[in-house]
Parts: sequence; structure tokens; C-alpha cells
Amino acid sequence: MISIKVGIAPCCWGVEFAEDSRNPHWTHVLDQCKAAGYTGIELGPVGYMPSDVLTLGDALASRNLEIVGGVIFQPFHDPDAWSQVLDVSRRTCKTLESHGAENLVLIDSISSRRAATAGRENEAEIMDSREWEDFKERIVTVARLGTEEYGLKVGIHAHVGGFIEFESELERLLDETDPYLLKICLDTGHSVYAGFNPLDFMNRHMSRISYLHFKDVSPVIKAYAIANRTNFYDACAQGVFCHLGDGGVDFLGIYERLISAGYSGWCTVEQDCDPLGNTSPIEDAIYNRSFLNSIGFNQEVSDG
Repeated sequence: MISIKVGIAPCCWGVEFAEDSRNPHWTHVLDQCKAAGYTGIELGPVGYMPSDVLTLGDALASRNLEIVGGVIFQPFHDPDAWSQVLDVSRRTCKTLESHGAENLVLIDSISSRRAATAGRENEAEIMDSREWEDFKERIVTVARLGTEEYGLKVGIHAHVGGFIEFESELERLLDETDPYLLKICLDTGHSVYAGFNPLDFMNRHMSRISYLHFKDVSPVIKAYAIANRTNFYDACAQGVFCHLGDGGVDFLGIYERLISAGYSGWCTVEQDCDPLGNTSPIEDAIYNRSFLNSIGFNQEVSDG
């Protein structure tokens, strides 16, 4: 049987950084995750959820939830931050392993050198060859850590405003790295924001995709954000990542492609929002789960 499971991420409650005082309490997020009908949740930024295995494990078990995976959203582009990146990576891997999670996602965080050109490939600064090689090596080092030391599936995630944003950059990294060490976490929303079609990308790289993040993008707000060079987080607050099904992503096509490929695993909803914004995270979570149910993401499918 093909089993495509749907999880959700703490960023749907505005949790992007562990130290942000605006974050809701982690137990509140778990409660709403369960109430909205999800059975899995991402770890969120390391330090947000408890590091004590029993504390978090008991809280998950009492709600019939599991940890789906974790994200390392760090400045891989900055050599001076390498010790920080490596520390966060080890802590995240250790926590994921302790909770039996499979998916580790690597994201080069937003750079001041790229933030102003988010979504505009023809204007974006490109690394020189030496900087690229060092950058790539840092990504591969963490991928090797996750794969070989902790037994995780490690996927690279293109992200608006970082140095792996556009399809050409993602393709280059994939061409130059070992598929055993580095797979793909395909984010449908960041793909569209960066100007490439996630379904077309899936058709070329399905065998390397180990995990997916589900976002949808409002074409109107995206166009406004790009035209006005809106900060990524301000664009999030303005609703650039809309309800699933309300934007430009072909989720039915993606579902059908996953089924045809025999994909079994997690897809995680990520509708980034402002933690103090005018949205209702649980209403958004329920809406997005209902939409996915309506197109088939609610059942096991026979592969025979």
C-alpha cells in the first residue's frame, strides 16, 4: 500500500526562531495540531520544543502525534557562522533520532546579499567559484552527518532569499552532490515564489525527492512583493502563502504524481504566518487539511 501522510509545521503558528518571545507555547501548538486532524508535526527550530526526550515524547504520545522531521534553517553561506550551523545540526539530528523521525531538511537561511532580490533571478548575486565550493562542502558535511551518523533522510530545500533559491542553483547543487547523501525536500511554495514549476521539477527528479513541504502562493501578493522588493517575512505577513488550493500550485497534479511514483511518506503543510498577525492558525490548519482530504490525501492507495 502507498501511504502518503500529512503533517504540519510550527511555522504555521508563526514559530520561525526558538527565542522569539511572540511564539505560542509548544503544548498549545501540539494541542491545535491534534485538533486540526494531523498526526505528525515537525520539530520546529531547535530549542523551541523540549530537549528532554521523555517530556516531549510523553506530550506527543498523549496526543497520538509523532515528530515528522526537522529543519536546519541556518546561514550555510556564511563561513563565520559555521560553528553555529554545525552545533544546531548536531542537536537537531540527535533530537530527531531520539524520536524516531526520518527527515532532516537543510535550508540556507535568508542572506542580506539576496533578500532584496528574492524571486528575481536575473538580479540576484551569484557566488564566485571558490565561495560556491566552500558553501557546497558545508552542506555536504551536514548531509553526511545526518545520513551516516544518524540514519536520516537529508533533503535540500530551496528557500526564497537564500543562495539555494532558484531552479538553476538547486539543479547545480544536485548535479554536484551524491544522491545517497543529499536528497530533495521539495517546497511547492518556495518553488513558485522563485519562478519554477514544482510539478515539472518533480517529473525530472522524483527519484531523489524524499520529503515535501506544502505551501500555496497568492499570485497577486507575490507579484506585489517582487515589484516592491518586499521583505520575505513582511510578504508572509501580507499573506503571500495563502490557503492550499487558493493559489497557483497544482496540488491535484502533485498528488497524482506522488501516487504514480509509489511515494510513501510524509508531506508537511507549511503556511508561514506572523505570530501576532490577524490569522487564525487552527482555522488555517483545518482548512488546509480539509483541502488535502478533498483531493485524495486521506487514504492509503493500493500499489498493486
